Amino acid sequence: MVWQVYDAKARFSEFLDAALKDGPQVVTRRGVETAVLVPIDEWKRLRGEKRETIKDILLDPNGPFDLDIPPRRKWRRRKPVVFE
Repeated sequence: MVWQVYDAKARFSEFLDAALKDGPQVVTRRGVETAVLVPIDEWKRLRGEKRETIKDILLDPNGPFDLDIPPRRKWRRRKPVVFE
């Protein structure tokens, strides 16, 4: 269904119920399609939200493996370079 923006604002609850019951709802502004309201399950499917980044995997405390990270070495200063 297509909703004009002022109808969607004025009847938001009905607008939301229609999206949940009937699927995506299109919003128009001055006759031009501008946005779509979709149920959250559809949005997650479209975004592929289940993909994990390497950062997520490495930072997960319950991850599939244990990283043995050695302690950092002490920082040593370099000798200054003297130009003559």
